[in-house]
Amino acid sequence: MSDVAEINKLVHKRIELKKEIAKIIVGQEEVVDQIILSIFSGGHALLVGVPGLAKTLMVNTISQALGLDFKRIQFTPDLMPSDILGSEILDENRQFKFLKGPIFSNIILADEINRTPPKTQAALLEAMQERAVTIAGHNYKLDLPYFVLATQNPIEQEGTYPLPEAQLDRFMFSIKLDYPTFEEEVQVVKNTTSNSDVAVNPLFNSQEIIDFQQLIRRIPVADNVVEYAVTLVSKTRPDNSFSNDFVKNYIDWGAGPRASQNLILAAKANAAFNGKFSPDIEDVKAVAIGILRHRVVKNYKADAEGISIEKIIDSLL
Repeated sequence: MSDVAEINKLVHKRIELKKEIAKIIVGQEEVVDQIILSIFSGGHALLVGVPGLAKTLMVNTISQALGLDFKRIQFTPDLMPSDILGSEILDENRQFKFLKGPIFSNIILADEINRTPPKTQAALLEAMQERAVTIAGHNYKLDLPYFVLATQNPIEQEGTYPLPEAQLDRFMFSIKLDYPTFEEEVQVVKNTTSNSDVAVNPLFNSQEIIDFQQLIRRIPVADNVVEYAVTLVSKTRPDNSFSNDFVKNYIDWGAGPRASQNLILAAKANAAFNGKFSPDIEDVKAVAIGILRHRVVKNYKADAEGISIEKIIDSLL
């Protein structure tokens, strides 16, 4: 099948996928869109929202609709790397045998990733980056496609270990989850307090998702679009000639080259989902906030004046 036919197929499959997810998840369209973008671009996502907004249910529903295995890991202060990666044990023949941990799944929900110490965070981040884990000198490949969705609670800071900027950079998207609207909340309450049982149908298999990820990477991009993405990222750096006074006043650190790479990959996926055969500047703008939000560090002055990261990124767009 030609790439043009494959892109048309992806457009239809995405519409079907969103319908399946909407059977369980009410509203939150932008959040679902960004998670799907992240999966088909081959990236990971960080979901930031207060408890009780159905983050686990959302990820579970998406994994069912994609036909992928799903595991949830609750991160706690006493969680050790071996608890998520697995460990070697002596079997009855006195031979070492590797018992796989929950990380060996297609979709991992790392719940409250900032509740666990840096050592365990680092173990997960190696798996995210390398798609493999090393235990007792042995390298174990993870099944593809592999996608980590980590959640963070923005209001509780006691007993947490904030992710360092270098680790945050491993996530393609930072997705902000807000409260539902009044009408959506009414619908959620009706759905969850009755005995209706809705089944989610799997629409993909692992190989199909890998093929679509490769298709998105093959999509050509015009030089001016790449230059726009790189210029946009350069503008976030306060010591750069591209940056404006707003950035110089309110930003401590800007985004690195991984942001430029992710902008182009996500723009390709966004274009493909909309039936376009090459991304344009509008596609880069559509994904910019989710990709730059966690890579730009604002200073105390921005905090004191109540200026949000989103407002700073909007000023650059």
